[in-house]
Amino acid sequence: MPKPKHIVLTSHPGKAGAKSMPIHWGESDPLKRGPVIGTLSKATHRNAIGTHSGSYSVYRALAIASGTLQADHRPDFTNTSPAERIGPHPSWSDPHKIVCLDPFGAMVGEVYATFYEQGYDIRPSIAITKAHINMPELQDAIAKGRVQIDGKIVKEGGNLVVTKVALDPVWYLPGIAHRLKVEESHLRRILFQQTGGMFPELVTRPDLHIFLPPIGGITVYIIGDVANITDPNKPLAVRVHDECNGSDVFSSDICTCRPYLVHGIEVCIQTAVEGGAGVIVYFRKEGRALGEVTKFLVYNARKRQEGGDRADAYFTRTECVAGTQDMRFQELMPDVLHWLGITRIDRLVSMSDMKYNAIKNSGIEVIERIPIPEDWIPADAQVEILAKKAAGYYTPDKVPDATTLAETKGRGLAD
Repeated sequence: MPKPKHIVLTSHPGKAGAKSMPIHWGESDPLKRGPVIGTLSKATHRNAIGTHSGSYSVYRALAIASGTLQADHRPDFTNTSPAERIGPHPSWSDPHKIVCLDPFGAMVGEVYATFYEQGYDIRPSIAITKAHINMPELQDAIAKGRVQIDGKIVKEGGNLVVTKVALDPVWYLPGIAHRLKVEESHLRRILFQQTGGMFPELVTRPDLHIFLPPIGGITVYIIGDVANITDPNKPLAVRVHDECNGSDVFSSDICTCRPYLVHGIEVCIQTAVEGGAGVIVYFRKEGRALGEVTKFLVYNARKRQEGGDRADAYFTRTECVAGTQDMRFQELMPDVLHWLGITRIDRLVSMSDMKYNAIKNSGIEVIERIPIPEDWIPADAQVEILAKKAAGYYTPDKVPDATTLAETKGRGLAD
C-alpha cells in the first residue's frame, strides 16, 4: 500500500501577503481606502482574512471539492450593478460608525474598475435590487383599512414594492475590538481558538485587519423612496428584526417574532404612504445568535420543568443550556443604519431596550418607540413578553396599556 501524501498547511503559502494592498479603513475616497480582496485566485492580492460570501463560503468549498464549481471561476458582473443608489454618506468615512460591513461593498465594480482590468478579483459584499413582497397579514391589513392601496407603494393584490439590500459581513477588527471594549489581539486570539483554528492568519498576520467571517449576513427592505431615508423633513420608521425561522416563516406561536415583524412592516408602509420611508433590517441571528438547536433544547427544558413554562425561569433555562442569555451583540447592529445614512428615527418599532440603547448610543436620535399591540401577541408567547419585561429587555413604561393602544389606533399605527 502506498504511503499517504502529507499536506503541509501554512498561513503563508509562498509569499502570500507580501504585496497585499493596504486598506485604510474610514477613508472617504474608496481608492484611498482600498478594495477588500478576500478571494483566492491570486494569493499575493489578498488583503483580508477569510473569504467572501459569509456562511455560504463553506458551500462554495463543497462545490469546488465535488467538482461542480471550478476553483478559478471569475464571476461575470455584467448588468448586476445596484438597482438603486445608496450613499455615500458622511458615516461611511467615520471608522467608528461602521466596523462590520464594507460601505463601498455595492459599488466595487464602479469604483475599482481599474483594479479589475489589472486582474484583481474583487467581489461585491452588498447587492441592491427591487422586488415585490406579499404576506397574508398584509391582505388582512388592507381588508381592515389599516393599509391603503396607493398604486405606488402598495399595488393591487396587496403587492408591496420594496428595495432589497443584501449585505455580507466584513469586519474591521480594530473597530470591532474597540466597540466590544477588548484588545484587538485578544479578540483575534479568541476568534482563532473558537473557530478551531480555521483562520490562522488571525494570529499570524497582525498586518491584516479585515476579517470576512463565515456567518450570516443582513437583508434590508426599504419601503418608499430611498432618498426619503435621509431627508430631515420626511418621517422614517424602522424595525430591526433578528431572525426567527420558526415564527417568521412557519408562524410558530411560542414567540412574537412574526407578529412584530408584520407590525413593523405595517408601520413602515403607513409611514411611506405619508410621504416618508420605512426600513426593515433583518439579521441572520437565529435564537438570539445562540442557534436554532439551542433554541429548541431550551423550548424542551422550559416546557418540561416543574410548573411548566414560567416567566421567572425563561432566561434561566437558556443560560443552563447556552451559558448566556444572548449573543447578538446589538452594539454592532447600528452599523447598517449608519450605512443607510440614518441620523434620526421617528418611529422605532421595538420595545427592546438593548436595540434602543445600541441605536441611541451610536448617535442616532429616536423620537418614538412603537410597541406591539397586545392583541397581536400569541397566547403561548405571553411568557416571553413577561420574562423580557422582568429582565429589562422591554421598557416597562412602553408596554401598551388600554390608553396607549387607543392612542396608537388613533394614529393609524396599529389594529
